[in-house]
Amino acid sequence: MSKSLVVVESPAKAKTIEKILGSDYIVDSSVGHIVDLPKKELGIDVENNFTPKYVTIHGKGKVVNAIKEKAKQVDCIYLAADPDREGEAICWHLANELKKTKKPIFRIVYNEVTQSAILAAIENPGDIDQPLVDAQQARRVLDRLIGWKISPLLWRSVKPELSAGRVQSVAVRLICEREAEIEAFNAEEYWTLTATLTPDTKEHLFQAKLLKIGTKKGEINNYGFRIDEDRANNIAEDAKEQAFVVEKVNKRERKQRPVAPFITSTLQQEASRKLRFSTKKTMLVAQKLYEGLEIGKEGLVGLITYMRTDSTRVAQDALTAVRSYIKTTYGDDYLPGRAVSYRSKSGAQDAHEAIRPTLPMRTPDSLKSHLTSEEFRLYELIWKRFIASQMNPAILDSTTIDIKAGRYLFRATGSVIKFDGFRRIYMEGTDDISSDEENSNDEHTTLPDVNEGATLDLRKLEPKQHFTQPPPRYNEATLVKTLEAKEIGRPSTYASILSKIQEREYVTKEQRKLIPTDVGRLVNALLIQAFPDIVDVEFTKEMEQKLDTIAEGKIAWNDTLSEFYPPFQDALKQAPDKMYEARKSMETESDVACEKCGSKMIVKWGRYGRFLGCANYPECKNIKALNGDNTASEEPEETDTVCEKCGEPMVIKQSRAGARFLACSGYPKCKNAKPVPMGVDCPETDCDGYLGERRSKRGKVFYGCSNYPKCGFASWDKPIAQRCPECDAAYTVEKVLKTGERIQACSDKLCIYTNELTD
Repeated sequence: MSKSLVVVESPAKAKTIEKILGSDYIVDSSVGHIVDLPKKELGIDVENNFTPKYVTIHGKGKVVNAIKEKAKQVDCIYLAADPDREGEAICWHLANELKKTKKPIFRIVYNEVTQSAILAAIENPGDIDQPLVDAQQARRVLDRLIGWKISPLLWRSVKPELSAGRVQSVAVRLICEREAEIEAFNAEEYWTLTATLTPDTKEHLFQAKLLKIGTKKGEINNYGFRIDEDRANNIAEDAKEQAFVVEKVNKRERKQRPVAPFITSTLQQEASRKLRFSTKKTMLVAQKLYEGLEIGKEGLVGLITYMRTDSTRVAQDALTAVRSYIKTTYGDDYLPGRAVSYRSKSGAQDAHEAIRPTLPMRTPDSLKSHLTSEEFRLYELIWKRFIASQMNPAILDSTTIDIKAGRYLFRATGSVIKFDGFRRIYMEGTDDISSDEENSNDEHTTLPDVNEGATLDLRKLEPKQHFTQPPPRYNEATLVKTLEAKEIGRPSTYASILSKIQEREYVTKEQRKLIPTDVGRLVNALLIQAFPDIVDVEFTKEMEQKLDTIAEGKIAWNDTLSEFYPPFQDALKQAPDKMYEARKSMETESDVACEKCGSKMIVKWGRYGRFLGCANYPECKNIKALNGDNTASEEPEETDTVCEKCGEPMVIKQSRAGARFLACSGYPKCKNAKPVPMGVDCPETDCDGYLGERRSKRGKVFYGCSNYPKCGFASWDKPIAQRCPECDAAYTVEKVLKTGERIQACSDKLCIYTNELTD
């Protein structure tokens, strides 16, 4: 009997599909892309229509040869990589390698790794989508041109190993601009007045907030008035003298509708809010759920549909299955008269489906024993969101009571859930909000039954001081939301963008908030000055739209690059001068005087961020580390340690990167330097060194041995000079969890001791 070869890009997916198709098919994996542009050269013939020069990726030669050998044994070949730009390109490159076999080559696409989907794909093979390949090729060439041409300018202007990117640089710009907004923000005082009231002769206490003084409404969030403490107290005293009379009661029923099933961006946002997952972790776990996991007697099963999508469309058979599940499990009251449809955003790839469970009846609880904690939690989130998306709306009874007290109008709001509907299993999370937003959630606030004209008893009237808050820093969820809203990047790129800007240390994450580093700010300023288009939100959005147009076959990919390249080339020629101008414009005079020549010290920007340099440079080359408040770091601190090389005392200094270290006071004659001791000996056998703080090439803090490079011990965890109370290990360490929580843990990874750190 004839055999066929199926090639996918993932070994895990290959195993699942092999189980589905059986012995008549050989299933193999390319393990991702097999070719790419060369690492050590541009790899693009700009003069010849931007023709790319592809080379086999290191280590992929054996993979390609193995696939070719298997191709010789079969009658036809099915290329089955992911249904997106990158997947189509993988199939195209594989086809170019396999066409020499002269076997028929087909492209198959599917949105889930299930038996029905895979068999349907095999029965309906097609050809490679060349416009989609062209779109990927345009994206790859464009990103190579930008990265290859701009990054060396950053190496020369700032430091090596930095990079610029079409999408990543815009993301950094958004974060830098938000930080600038926060720094420029001036807090404004305002006051609210809250009355605690009860109906006459009853003890049903409820609260109402001051809404109007005469005809003047609250200026901040409806209830906040720009007044000072004396004025607030005077209003309170005056209002206490008034009768509180119900002016109007408004009752209405309102519906709260479910949200659409997940697309990539909303999954990343909700997993960040509810599970505290990074975007990278979300996609890694979702990939496993999609490609297939061992589920008891079922064996390898794909549990969710393809997780890189911007479409909310749901296949008809999935709608039929979920409606049947809702009716059986929750009853007719929870089932709408017809399936609920959701509108995808403009430009969405509707060939894909929303992210959903492949089988609604496969409940999270039924899978719990087969999944890791992370897999279970993400699957549960996807499952609940999908089931809820096809349920009836919740019904809430909302009540508003307006209460008049002389010239003052107070308002009380409340609502109760009349029918829970979709809320029975799912409610969407909310992003962190500014504390300006004083309106508390009133969904579970029950107000008393009062009539218009009724007089209420005032139990308390409390003025409360507030200050307006700056816009919140981005976290991963809100940055993804903003990138999507501005149409920057694609669903498949968000996780890699967020990972890259943190790996390059343009951005740090503190308590889940994204904060630009000094280097990130410097690079952003240089790029805005030298390449305003590259870091422009509208330009990036338009370029993404052009890639979509290429994928639709409406324009040629190299025409798009021909339009982009000439102005980019002009910008490259002017970039060194513009970057120099940008850097000089960022320098500011400090209040610190140079102790060597008396000139003012200037706040300058270097490879590790800001530092103080003498204004009389190059005649005076004095520099100092800079504290966060633009003051010079402390003078060297004397110690009892003696330099083992020259016998002079050692002093504690601070590097331009911010690290404290021991240096010989005999500098520059003696250049001996070592980490500041932390009271912990190096744990390596036969090493007499000690552990101290060091900095990586990128300025990241780690803890290493004082005998480096003779001893290579290093750790990201801060040593604590305290023995482990559980196993008596020589020292413990401070760990920072992804939630931002700090804990003390044993240095021995086999020991389970932990303790919360509070200071």
